[in-house]
Amino acid sequence: MDINATLIGQALAFAILIWFSYKFVWPPLMSAIEERQQKIAEGLAAADRSKKDLAQAEEKVAEALREARAKANEIIEQAHARANQIIDQAKAEAIAEAARQKALAEAEIAAAANRAKEELRRQVSALAVAGAEKLIRREIDGAAHKALLDELAAEI
Repeated sequence: MDINATLIGQALAFAILIWFSYKFVWPPLMSAIEERQQKIAEGLAAADRSKKDLAQAEEKVAEALREARAKANEIIEQAHARANQIIDQAKAEAIAEAARQKALAEAEIAAAANRAKEELRRQVSALAVAGAEKLIRREIDGAAHKALLDELAAEI
């Protein structure tokens, strides 16, 4: 192999090309590659964070759903309790109304019995007076008749 000026010129040109590339071309290329690697790493990290955030959001949604169901069950239980309370109150009111109606009926019956007794007393008094008149017409003994009338009045 012959080393001549062409080979030395080519080697020198190649060395200058390598130096030029290393000095001016290589740094922007490396910075672009490093920037791209950094963006890819950030994208992967963001994807991981998104997955974690999604998992946390799903857990929060599940928790909120459990709480909502628990609250709904609690509201349903309160509604049942209130319904039972209303039913018990209505029963108590019905019993009180029935007792009031019974008391009114008993009072009316007692009043009717008293009226009947008074009417019976009046009729008995009228009969007693009629009997006394008949006795007085037959006999004129006032003292005996008075005692008899007093006895009848006491019995009535």
